[in-house]
Amino acid sequence: MAWILLAAVGQFLNAIVAVLDKYIVTDENILPRPFVYAFYSCLIAGFWIFVYLLGFVPGLSDLGAPSFANVQSPTIQVVGMSFLAAYTFFMALVSLYDALKHADASDVMPVIGAVAAISSFGMSYLFLDIVLTPNFIWGVALLAVGTLLVSQLHFTRGIILGTLHSGIFFALHYITMKGLFLETSFDDGFFWSRIGLVLFALSLLLIPVYFDKIKKQTKVTTGNSVLLVLSTKFIAGVAAFMLLKAADLGDVTVVQALDGLKYVFIIIFSLLLGSWLPASAGENHTDAMTIVRKVLYVAIISIGFVILFR
Repeated sequence: MAWILLAAVGQFLNAIVAVLDKYIVTDENILPRPFVYAFYSCLIAGFWIFVYLLGFVPGLSDLGAPSFANVQSPTIQVVGMSFLAAYTFFMALVSLYDALKHADASDVMPVIGAVAAISSFGMSYLFLDIVLTPNFIWGVALLAVGTLLVSQLHFTRGIILGTLHSGIFFALHYITMKGLFLETSFDDGFFWSRIGLVLFALSLLLIPVYFDKIKKQTKVTTGNSVLLVLSTKFIAGVAAFMLLKAADLGDVTVVQALDGLKYVFIIIFSLLLGSWLPASAGENHTDAMTIVRKVLYVAIISIGFVILFR
């Protein structure tokens, strides 16, 4: 059952990434443009193909480390799905970072997760012929209630639209990745999806308005900001790989249900570190009513995840 621990640690790392992402896109001295940050996020994520070098270390491939030996020449289906995965991931990130720019991570992340979960279930039913569980309606109801609690109490119309857009595109990304792994193997699909991320990000530079936007922001980004962004994306890459590997080794529905842990960890960060975090990182409201409200909707959404993926 080591894959459950793998998934739990992955969600803990994702919670750290969420708080750091909020800080990065909110602080005007780091990388405040969501589009540019999404560009670099995709570009950096692509370099996780170097994890395949672990396959050359004797014994690690037997423990599940990816290997170049399992990578094949891509078919047209693999190429198309890799680029679709990259596009949907980029679009989801732009909306995510824009929402984080205007609201706390503990408010934004649960809503996006709930929307993504509901959307991915519906898309799985439509595109992958996955049968809906008997608990589907109850799980969706709890996710919807939790989402409404957040949006009605704290969100503006723009944040609501951004979280909905991000959640739907994250769902499209997950479904595309599932289809890619069904089309080929985990090692092969993960490799070509990373190549797709790099090529998609670089293709944005061919559009003058995007190139100018990225160039302008890059010029004013300091060395310390670059180090913070690289560190954050490294942690995000480790978390993504751990979750994908946990889903590959164990029960994918349990791994998906554990997504609720991420929101619990963010709440814990808010309670323990909120007063110590920079104002631009959010999570600074530690009054009793705010804490009770956040604990309530995170609990509802987390239970919804467990019921939905039982």
